[in-house]
Amino acid sequence: MALVPFPGPSSGARRIPPDDELDDDESGAKMSFLEHLDELRKRIINSCIAIGIGFALSFVFVDRVFNFIFEPTRKVLPPGVTLAYTRPSEAFSLYIQVALIAGILIAAPVVMYQVWLFIAPGLYSKEKRFAIPFVLLTTGGFFLGAAFNHYFAFPSMMWFFASFNSASLQFIPKVEDTFDLYLTMILWMGVVFQMPTIVFFLAKMRLVTARFLWKQVRYAILLTFIVAAVITPTGDMMTQTIFAAPMVGLYVLSIFIACVVGPKRLRGEADELA
Repeated sequence: MALVPFPGPSSGARRIPPDDELDDDESGAKMSFLEHLDELRKRIINSCIAIGIGFALSFVFVDRVFNFIFEPTRKVLPPGVTLAYTRPSEAFSLYIQVALIAGILIAAPVVMYQVWLFIAPGLYSKEKRFAIPFVLLTTGGFFLGAAFNHYFAFPSMMWFFASFNSASLQFIPKVEDTFDLYLTMILWMGVVFQMPTIVFFLAKMRLVTARFLWKQVRYAILLTFIVAAVITPTGDMMTQTIFAAPMVGLYVLSIFIACVVGPKRLRGEADELA
């Protein structure tokens, strides 16, 4: 243990702590560019393995998954009308896509954990303890978005499109076009439902407060409808409203999350929101 002179009114010595007592953020060596690429490669490989296992499991039950996905569409079809495909290989390729998407959902916790492991080296020690909340919140948010899309958003949109069926205009949707629309909506809904998770971590890092979010609520609602218009897969107001409504609700929820998880000295700002 080294002793060095300590300047001051009285003579003495100051202890220099050994390397293992230093904060790991100060003593840890920085990764080089090639090391970052190697780390990224490892995380991608692990994620692909998890998705491959999920794909194999999903393909065993692909008929059930297929029926589950297209059940909302079947309910709004006119009597005697079924989903149709026009290319010989269309049904087979669709089964592969369905199994792949289901496999990604199954592997989502593993994939999100790999994402966390990739970004963790750049975080401080106190931030690294959020690994489990990160995995749970991001995965849970995506599943909630997928459930909202399957049970409300997509059925409502298909009901709207099927309402134009008439004696002179029959609604016979192609199975591939229907699945592409379903997939687009489920991905965007999964992203939209990450809003509370993003606010949770921003509030923890003291980058946003409940007071700030509340003051911006009018601009947030306007921005919500602008974003909904951009990401809406169709150009109708019905679908835009379906996307915008949960975004507004999630923004309000995010304000309460910022109140709860924000630093104690900032939580008093919640009294001003009443």
